[in-house]
Amino acid sequence: MTLNHPRTRRRRLGVAAACAGLLATLLTAVPAAATPDPGDGPAVEREVSQGVQAEVAEAIAEGEIPGQDEIVHSANIEHVVNVPKEALKATNSDLAFQGRYAFAGNYDGFRIFDISNPKAPKSVAQVLCPGSQNDISVSGNLLFLSTDSSRSDSSCNSTTQPATEKSSWEGMKIFDITDKANPKYVAAVETACGSHTHTLVPERKNVYVYVSSYSPNAAYPDCQPPHDGISIIKVPRHAPEKAAIVNFPVLFPGEGPDGGGNPGGPTNPGVSKTTGCHDITVLPEKDLAAGACMGDGILFSIKDPENPKIIDQVQDNVNFAFWHSATFNQKANKVVFTDELGGGGAATCNAATGPNRGADGIYDIVGKGDHRKLVFRSYFKIDRHQADVEVCVAHNGSLIPVRGKDIMVQAWYQGGVSVWDFTDSAHPKEIAYFERGPVNTGQLTTAGSWSAYYYNGYIYSNDIAKGFDVLKLNDRRTDPAKYVRLRELNVQTQPDYFD
Repeated sequence: MTLNHPRTRRRRLGVAAACAGLLATLLTAVPAAATPDPGDGPAVEREVSQGVQAEVAEAIAEGEIPGQDEIVHSANIEHVVNVPKEALKATNSDLAFQGRYAFAGNYDGFRIFDISNPKAPKSVAQVLCPGSQNDISVSGNLLFLSTDSSRSDSSCNSTTQPATEKSSWEGMKIFDITDKANPKYVAAVETACGSHTHTLVPERKNVYVYVSSYSPNAAYPDCQPPHDGISIIKVPRHAPEKAAIVNFPVLFPGEGPDGGGNPGGPTNPGVSKTTGCHDITVLPEKDLAAGACMGDGILFSIKDPENPKIIDQVQDNVNFAFWHSATFNQKANKVVFTDELGGGGAATCNAATGPNRGADGIYDIVGKGDHRKLVFRSYFKIDRHQADVEVCVAHNGSLIPVRGKDIMVQAWYQGGVSVWDFTDSAHPKEIAYFERGPVNTGQLTTAGSWSAYYYNGYIYSNDIAKGFDVLKLNDRRTDPAKYVRLRELNVQTQPDYFD
């Protein structure tokens, strides 16, 4: 059943868990530094106490949260359609777009949808190519897929293999998608510590790929500490089989085996030690990039794409546990960083965690050129408290292109999809939402929206458990975005929407 839910009462969910010490246990047992985003195994499912189960049942009975799998949304969002998973049942991950196609990654490979009619997406292809994350991007006739799990080889028939074995493989895979119904695997490039995410810096003849990876270990032959940089791959468009690493710039220089960047605990308790980057977002037209790098947020110049240069570096050792992703506004005078508190495996959208942790941090970019600085302004977090059986934290989102306004749509796992306005950096506010009730009322479960992006008039969400959702936003504040049309969208390669 779908409802326009009034949300007349502020939910107090999380109090019982906090009293029992459950939330503190979760955030300690599943630190963001250990497992940002679900890993190779099945989605998190943990039994919760009877007290928590009783609290969830009471909240559902009183209408404070939706019932199990019940869909609720604000009056200005329409749930257009859901396309369930088919053959590939693994965790859904990121999305990319090109023309009338949407490309949906999952831990078993990827799926291509024809979205020429958003009310009835058609599955064009399902490609089986297992590997953790399978973060996905497209550029021209090329599709890029990240592998962040140790595999027996680079093929799509590989099996899991310990990272302690030198022959194990992790990195980037490249497909030719000239024929969308029959993608062809054309190249693979192994990268240090694999590829958790990647970001494209496209040129006319080449595509540069910034590979984000982290968590080195002296026992891993291909992932040695300190690993304080990113792998840069150069891919010739007309000869992708010649793709190769051209640089590994160190973004956090420092002496000693641990290098630079945030030292994490015990110096900064509860904060991830920086051993690489989780995600990078670029503005190619402005030669600018923002990196969400575990314990640090960075701003850097990509004027020379093979040799990026750090402009500024910030930390938040009070409220940010794991710098997860970044989004620029259109004018490039703001950047939103997300904190994936609990690593995508904890319930943090509750009263006990509060409004400033597991949230977005909004930073203004002040100054000019290489003297620009990131200046913190405020936090944003959904105030629709979720149950302690629902993994919920800030996750992937994109701008909604409205001239003169800063509005974005964002995924919050089981917190659903949120549309919020940060035009006033110090006073952000939610203006629309869509969510489902708990997928399981007796266990803490990783589910919900992994990525929620705006593309050519609609919001597309890749739900970890439920499949591919299409939403339509009907609001005078965002209506101008309907007239902005893109030929291609990789959210981490932000376009100049009004060029």
